[in-house]
Parts: sequence; structure tokens; C-alpha cells
Amino acid sequence: MNRHPAGAAEPHHETRIPERLDRLPWSPFHTRLVLALGITWILDGLEVTLAGSVAGALKESPALAFSDVEVGLSASIYLIGAVLGALVFGRLADRWGRKRLFWITLSIYAIATGATALTGSFATFALCRFATGAGIGGEYAAINSAIQEWIPARHRGRTDLIVNGSFWIGAAAGAIGAVILLQPGLLPPDLGWRAAFGIGAMLAIGIIFLRRHIPESPRWLMTHGRPEEAEILVAALERECAAAGLDAVADVAPAVVQPGAAGLAQHARDEGYGGRAAPAIAGGDAGPLRLRRDHRSTSLREVARTLLRRYPQRTLVGLTLMTAQAFCYNAIFFTFALVLGKFFGVASEDVGLYLLPFAAGNFLGPLLLGRLFDTLGRRLMISLTYGVSGILLLATAMLFVQGLIGVVGQTVAWSLVFFFASAAASSAYLTVGESFPIEIRALAIALFYAVGTGVGGVAGPWLFGELIGTGERGSIAWGYALGAALMLGAAAVQWRWGLVAERRSLEDIAAPLSRVD
Repeated sequence: MNRHPAGAAEPHHETRIPERLDRLPWSPFHTRLVLALGITWILDGLEVTLAGSVAGALKESPALAFSDVEVGLSASIYLIGAVLGALVFGRLADRWGRKRLFWITLSIYAIATGATALTGSFATFALCRFATGAGIGGEYAAINSAIQEWIPARHRGRTDLIVNGSFWIGAAAGAIGAVILLQPGLLPPDLGWRAAFGIGAMLAIGIIFLRRHIPESPRWLMTHGRPEEAEILVAALERECAAAGLDAVADVAPAVVQPGAAGLAQHARDEGYGGRAAPAIAGGDAGPLRLRRDHRSTSLREVARTLLRRYPQRTLVGLTLMTAQAFCYNAIFFTFALVLGKFFGVASEDVGLYLLPFAAGNFLGPLLLGRLFDTLGRRLMISLTYGVSGILLLATAMLFVQGLIGVVGQTVAWSLVFFFASAAASSAYLTVGESFPIEIRALAIALFYAVGTGVGGVAGPWLFGELIGTGERGSIAWGYALGAALMLGAAAVQWRWGLVAERRSLEDIAAPLSRVD
């Protein structure tokens, strides 16, 4: 008996959208996508650096006249906004779609940053900083998801690392902008910092226009009962590539399970089955993906079950990588000026000049090492970058405590450490995005970002601030040693339990929750 009369929608649908997306060559569309969406990290770098650079101007402002406590509190409020924004908008990005959310979050950022330039009290300034952080936090979840879901598997690692590393282009631009705008005598005391925030708002408005023609993620559409729309988008992109003379790749990702017992053991470990037998997945053409059409929103209970019961090892790896990099990064970056001023006598207006080589090292790491994450593999490269950065940070601590390096040597040492640490930190976002099903991908990124930032991002700057306050090099060296230990520990965790995700389809790595077996 036919349970689905003519004209009735089938409860399931079959699709080859992931395979077709991964076979696409790199095209002008992918370049436009990365520029329009990835520029978020440049904005964040600009925002964070400007906010830190204008601290002195906020204290000298006739309208605001902030105290040191209020300057620090405003930075914390921005961070709280980013964490809460990531959680709220990450959840909505999984429910409403990537495209709708990256319009909403960028608009919030633009409005809040523009409003910051017009504030006249601590209360309104803090409120605007909270909203700005919420917009940026939401961007992290929605944009990371969209980029990973559009980019072909063989380019995904390099692209994700470079996009996340572009934060430091914004940081460099912010450092240069702050040096120019806050130059004594150039602008009135109450105008320089306002101009700095106003420029950020204008840049965001320009990016809104860049995003006009960026479509929804076909992967999100196919898992949310809209496969026809996904087919139209992918077919249009295939025609665009063909018209440009770009041929699809004949052979894409390797088989999920390599032949033999070793391959099956790797699959069992990847999928979190422990020592139990994992279901085998055939290599080659495994046929179309079969998904439920009657999509329902994923409950928070199902999210927790997926993270803690289905993929506990992936959750452990993701939390470890995120927390270690957040502590190491925020501890050093947010106390950068304090160390230069207290121990090397660098004037506050000159700090931006020392930030430039530091930013260069941070961007060049993902740029030059990114390709190796797709060729040599995630497990090796993530372990290597975390491990090397930990060893170099420990060596820097030893040189610092002995007073063997001056301000130039300290800056070079930091730049070298973060050449590797930047690639490591970017790979943490890559790992979390790849590790979990599409229906919870944005929320997973938000959750791990929130926990990592909450634990490492808050504790790191506080601890280092206390250590710097002692005025003792030895105390700060112990802080560096703690950061190094966390990075080395993360390297060990990644080496033991890290995923083999290079050149594999996202649906290979984590099957959609809506999949029908």
C-alpha cells in the first residue's frame, strides 16, 4: 500500500550536494565569499587594537574622563558581550540559517560601534561595547560555519586558518590608525578616539554591501527541508565554474575508512566509539546522502547528547585546544603594553610600533603553514604548532627572567612564538567546526569559544596583570611557563585523540543528525 499519495512530499530526500561542493575548483565565487565573510576577523582585530590603544585618550577625554578601573571594566564588558553574542546567535544560526545571521550580527556591530563614537558617559559607552562584542561574537559562529560549509574539502584547512589569522591584519591597521589619530595636536582630545570608532562603523557598512550576493549555505538548506533551493545554488555555481573554464576535480576526498584493521581502528577512534566496533563506511562512491525532509529544530538536550555521549573525545579535544590558545593569546596580547612599559621603558604612544612585527608574525604563520594542514594533515600539524609554540614560549620565559634580551629581542621572540601559536589558535576553530554535525555546528563553535574565552581569556589577562604588578621578572616567567605547559598539554591531547579530517567531506567526519540510514 502506498503511504505517500501522488503529489505528497516524500518524508526523505537524497542528495549529492556535499560531494558536488567538494569537487568544485577554486573559483572567483570562493574568493568573493572569503573576502565578504572573512573580513569579520579583520574588523575584530581592528576593534580590539583600537579599544586598547585609545585607553589613554578615554582617560583624558573631557566628556568621559575614565578611571583605570572603568577602562578595564569596559574591556571586560566587551568580552562578556562577545561570549553571550556567540551563544545566542550561534544557536540562531543553526535554526535560522547562516545568511540571515551574518546580516544581523554585522548590522549590530556597525550600529553599536558607530554609537560608541557618540557616547558621553561610562554607562552608554559600556552598553555600546557590550553590543559591539555581541555582534562580533555572533559573527564568529555564523561565519566560521558558512565558510567551512562552502569551501571544497581539499582547501578547507588552509582557507580557515588564513581567514582566522587575518585578525592580525586588522590589529596592524588598528595600531597604525591609533598612532595617527591619537598623535598629540592632530585632533582635539575628545575627537581622536571618536574618529577611531567611527571608522570601524563605516568599514562595517561597506562590508554589508559586499555581502549582498552571498547566498545561504547549501549544506544548511539540505538539512533543513529545502533541498530544491540547495540544488539551484550548487547548479548555478557549477555553471559559473564551467563558463570560466574551470573543471571540477575528478577525485576528491579519500575514503573515510582506509582498508584494513588500522583504518577501522582510526574510524572507531574518530567517531568516539572507544574500543567498540564502529560501523564501517565504504570508500569511493558511497551513494547519495539520504536526509529527513521534515526538519525539526535540534533541542538543547540533543545538542548535549551529541557533544557528551556521541563525540566525547572530540569535545575533550576541542575544549583543550580552545582553552589553551585563549589563555596563551589573551594573557600575552592584553598585557603586551604593560610588559613593554614596565620592564623596557616603552612609552604608551610607541607601543603600536612594536605591535606591528608581532601582528606580522601572527598573520604569516597561518598564511605560510596553512597548506600543510591539508597535505600533511590535521593531527600532525595541530600537534606540531601547539608543541613548538609551547617550547618557544618556555625559552622566551627563560631569556626574559635572566634579562638576556632587550625590547627588540622580546618583540622578536613574541613574534616567533606566535608565528606558530597563531596557526595553532586558528586550527582550534577549524577543529571544532569540522568535528560536529551541521545541525549544531554554529552552536558548537559558540560553546567552545565561550568556554575557552571564559576560562582562558578571562583568567589569562587577570593572572598576568597580577604577576606584572609584582614587578618581578621571575613571577611573569612563571606565567609564561604556565602558558607553555597548557600549549604542550594541548599538543599531547591532539596527538592522542585528534581527528583525521584533512580532505574529507564534513558529512564524512560527522554525519548530519537528519541522516536516514
